[in-house]
Amino acid sequence: MKNFKLSKILLYAVLVVSVLMLAGCGSTEKAADPGIADGTYVATFTTDNSMFHVNEAHQDKGILTVEDGKMTIHVSLQSKKIVNLYPGLAEDAKKEGAELLEPTTDKVVYSDGYEDEVYGFDIPVPALDEEFDVALIGTHGNWYDHKVVVSDPVEGDDIQAVINGGAEGESSAATDIEDGEHTVEVTLEGGTGKASIDSPAVLRKSGDEYTAVITWSSPYYDYMIVDGQRYEPVNTDGNSVFEIPVSSLDSPLEVIADTTAMSEPHEIEYTIRFDPASIK
Repeated sequence: MKNFKLSKILLYAVLVVSVLMLAGCGSTEKAADPGIADGTYVATFTTDNSMFHVNEAHQDKGILTVEDGKMTIHVSLQSKKIVNLYPGLAEDAKKEGAELLEPTTDKVVYSDGYEDEVYGFDIPVPALDEEFDVALIGTHGNWYDHKVVVSDPVEGDDIQAVINGGAEGESSAATDIEDGEHTVEVTLEGGTGKASIDSPAVLRKSGDEYTAVITWSSPYYDYMIVDGQRYEPVNTDGNSVFEIPVSSLDSPLEVIADTTAMSEPHEIEYTIRFDPASIK
């Protein structure tokens, strides 16, 4: 009988200690200190992928809001081709009940005065100057993992003021040209360096819209993706030719081109740069 009572006392003591330990763990848990005072800031938002980044009109800048120690950054993207984001990994975003980030519709104004509507997102920021995971899904229904970093916060809420202040004395390279067909010098970056595109390239202007005719050095490119939109070649013989939109002549154009020259089709990221001063 004494052993039975002793066992009950010991069991009760273990339960009490366990509850106290759990309670203690909960009471000492605190929100991470963001290291920045509550307020509104213009911050830099960079990613690991050329197809997922802040709209060029905002030059990698977004509005960072800090409230009660929690940080959220609002960024305007390139278009409406990314339909949801998830603060974490793609595998978790696919799970039932995952809370996806819904887009807002933002207006952006490019250096040449052209206005456009794009999607924007409010993204939770766990820490400044450190990589964190953000998954995205586009109009094709596929999830992709990405790493992003938020850094260099400047107090205020005017992105253009920060951009202009950081580039004092610089002027836009946009060129005011007439509607019609022109030529422009182009350069290609990325890939293995074996591929190239013809330069000068044909450039067509209609109102505020530009279209570039890109001719590759190979007949094996079967599609291009620009700003999330897929484009097919406009020819059937010879090297691959594409007609693609150009949102701004002043900024590099990030594209994906799929080649069938390898054992399996392979998407390759490239950057196309235009020289507005060379337009004829």
